[in-house]
Amino acid sequence: MIRSMTGFGRCEKVTQEYKISVEMKAVNHRYLDLSIKMPKKFNYFEAGIRNLLKKDIQRGKVDIFINFEDYTENKLCLKYNEALASEYMDCFKKMEERFGIPNDIKVSSLARMPEVLTMEEISEDEESIWKLLSQATQEAAAQFVESRITEGENLKKDLLGKLDYMLEQVHYIEERSPGILSEYREKLEEKVKELLGNAALDEARIVTEVTIFADKICVDEEIVRLRSHIAHMRSELLAGGIVGRKLDFIAQEMNREANTILSKANDLEVSDKAIVLKTEIEKVREQIQNIE
Repeated sequence: MIRSMTGFGRCEKVTQEYKISVEMKAVNHRYLDLSIKMPKKFNYFEAGIRNLLKKDIQRGKVDIFINFEDYTENKLCLKYNEALASEYMDCFKKMEERFGIPNDIKVSSLARMPEVLTMEEISEDEESIWKLLSQATQEAAAQFVESRITEGENLKKDLLGKLDYMLEQVHYIEERSPGILSEYREKLEEKVKELLGNAALDEARIVTEVTIFADKICVDEEIVRLRSHIAHMRSELLAGGIVGRKLDFIAQEMNREANTILSKANDLEVSDKAIVLKTEIEKVREQIQNIE
């Protein structure tokens, strides 16, 4: 299967305590670029999130948005420092004995002493949060990959159609090339007759000129290589997988051959077809930029 580098996925997980939503979207990029936007308390999980996503995604600039809602109300607890309270009472007793004054300390007074009673935030249950977060991330990634596959298959269909059209242009150039030589010879003979009048034509000279011309415009090698590149790209598209970089390289080689054909063209029809070829190859390259 062919995958596009653009895609979208979303998943939301809700329990009695928490709600976590994960949203992913991507555009094309040469490499894998993961950008994760999430609450600071989730920074601890970033490495785990990246490892999960790298299993299914190889290329693209992927933006991940993670939202978290906490439904638990009692996030604070009261902590009693018994050891410190005991030290306070010991000190009060010593003061009573030393200064001969009554020790009238009450519980309410002792509770107001610094650090005897403190409010502490209950730590998050990281294990349960990670379980929920990883599930949401994996399901969002599965939806994300599915959308890439759907778009990738559409790209493959379009690219295969473009390759067929390119083959038609190559076939026309191949069929047209022998006719260019015949026309060139006829024009050359007519020109020589016009200049020499009734004098005999130098057949050997004519053949030499035609041979030189044929060598200049010969595109047989370019056509063979171009057909080979088109067939190679077709086979890679049908095989599927992570082929974006390989297809881009093949498209560059195709463009090189089309440029050579255009530079050698000494015929308006061949030039037109070569320009059409270059235009189609450029369209193919643009589409390939979106393939993973």
